[in-house]
Amino acid sequence: MVFQGLNGHYKVMQNLNEIDQLIKIISKLPGLGPKSAKRIILKLISNRDNILKPMIKALNDTDTNISRCNSCGSLRSAKSCNNCDQNKKKLNKVCVVENIADQWSIEASNIFEGYFHVLGGTINSFSNSKQSLLLSSLLQKIEKEKIEEVIIATSATVEGQTTAYYIRDSLKNFNVKISKLGQGLPIGGEIESLDDGTLHSAFKNRVGLETESD
Repeated sequence: MVFQGLNGHYKVMQNLNEIDQLIKIISKLPGLGPKSAKRIILKLISNRDNILKPMIKALNDTDTNISRCNSCGSLRSAKSCNNCDQNKKKLNKVCVVENIADQWSIEASNIFEGYFHVLGGTINSFSNSKQSLLLSSLLQKIEKEKIEEVIIATSATVEGQTTAYYIRDSLKNFNVKISKLGQGLPIGGEIESLDDGTLHSAFKNRVGLETESD
């Protein structure tokens, strides 16, 4: 049983394992703690038909049909990858980002038209975690789609810049322009947290990232 106390807080009067488990799971989401999780759960339970059941269906559909594309690293449905299937537009640019949140931020700004390549993280400067960045598929796309420019839009952090230079060196044998975001990207700044104006400035003022000679 759940009731609202005099101080406005909700209290669980029984030990309900299902509720406790939900609280633990929801508390793991960004920006949410146990108190926020309890409020969300109470809202779901009191709106089973309008919120809870549709959410369960949407989560099941997402779990069944949505996955990471093995080629570009973006999200794809069971049928196709919208990012990879843009070849009919004859795009000639690829924007390399760290994660899907960065891709969504750049898409929302309408500053870039081209393919995205989602690394799924960065190279940690203290280890060699380079295998999961899908670089081989990026090189294949550059060659197959006749890409003219690769824009490296990693964050202005140590890990982000380490990753940028690793990608640059991986592209040294390709006849392709390599650039990185320019003025507007603050030191230590992450792409996801930038506003549209800052993103526009960073893309507009992007600079060449020359490869090192052997």
